[in-house]
Formats: sequence, structure tokens, C-alpha cells
Amino acid sequence: MVSQDCKNASGNMQVEKDDLNIVYFTDPLCCWSWAMKPQLDRLNVDWKGTIHWRYCMGGLLPSWNQFTDSLNSISRPAQMGPIWMQAGQLTDLPIPHRIWIEDPPASSYPACIAVKCAMLQSPALGELYLHYIQEAIMMHRLNIAKYEVLQQVAEQVAAAATCFDLDLFIEDMNNGNGLEAFRKDIQEVKYCSIQRFPTLLVRRTAHRPLLITGYKPVDVIMSIIIQP
Repeated sequence: MVSQDCKNASGNMQVEKDDLNIVYFTDPLCCWSWAMKPQLDRLNVDWKGTIHWRYCMGGLLPSWNQFTDSLNSISRPAQMGPIWMQAGQLTDLPIPHRIWIEDPPASSYPACIAVKCAMLQSPALGELYLHYIQEAIMMHRLNIAKYEVLQQVAEQVAAAATCFDLDLFIEDMNNGNGLEAFRKDIQEVKYCSIQRFPTLLVRRTAHRPLLITGYKPVDVIMSIIIQP
């Protein structure tokens, strides 16, 4: 059963200068989430109020033994490539579809856990880590299921943000703290019946919450938020 907070609801035609609280259900291995990033950056600029973001890691790919996408006929890594190619063509973004032949990630769970480890230090550091881990695969074609890549990204975050504790990150990767935080995200994904990434759960002052599912241009996102 979907909670009331996770049901679709309509907004208001007038764009007021009020706050938006958005839970962003995403995954570092989701090509459509990468394509959505420029749209969300524009939303931050175009919205006339303040947006408060919270990131929930979706766990898109537990392992290839536990993954199947019947809608797109995907059950093995090489079949993921055409989906990434399509996403790149439709959004005019560089998306490295050949990684699914050359060095296919075995799971998105390690990257999700790594994001949560950074987020345990602060939401801003978690967002920064998510940005760099997405760049690692989408721009630098690195296999983000590998621990050495996750640590390399953590070192990149440490270089960009002096408040990031690299030793604590590594400790949380190994002591189960990051895994426990990720498990809570997985529970939230199931509770809200999220079946597609990216998905936005938008709460606006004096309005009921609504879900925006899948890749959307920013103009479409805005129209959904303010629809009567």
C-alpha cells in the first residue's frame, strides 16, 4: 500500500515563492538520472522559492543474478547498452554505453553505499560524492562497482571539500554504517512503491505531495508542480 505522502496530487497554477521539499529517488548507475541532472540544476534556478533536497539511493542493480527488466528485455549487461545509447541520443548527453560490453558494473549497491557513507558526514558531502561518482562512470567510463574507484572518488571529494573525513568514509564503508543507511533507503523505496528512477517526491507548502516519475525536461517538471 502506498502511503498518502507518496500518492500523486495536483498543485496550484500560480508559482508562489514558497518552499519545495523534494526527495530524489536515484541511483549512481541510472543513465536517466544523469540525463536529469541539468534539468534539476535549472529547476533550482527557475523555481522562485527555496528547494530542499534529500537523496534516496534506489539500488537499481543488486546483481545480475537478481536483476531483470522485462519492459526493456534486459537480463544481462550487454543488453543495457542500447538503453544507454538511446538515453544519450534523446538527451544529447555523452553516455558511455560501451561500458556494458567493455567493463560492465556488477552492481550499483557499492556506489549507493558509498554515497550514503559520504552523506553520514553531511547532506552536502553526500550530494558532492553523488555528483563525482556519476561523473566517474558517465564521463570517465570507470566501473563504479569497484572499491578502488569508490575510494578514488572519495579522494576527489576530500580534495574539493576539506571538511570531508576520508578515514571516516573508509571506516563507514567497512563497519556497516553505510550499508545500514542504504538499507533504510531501500525500505523507503519499497514503502513509496518507487519502481522507476529517477523519481521526485515533491512536497510544497499548503499542497498535497506528488510523484514525478522518470526523466522529464524542467519545463514539464514545473508544469506538473503548478498544475491545477
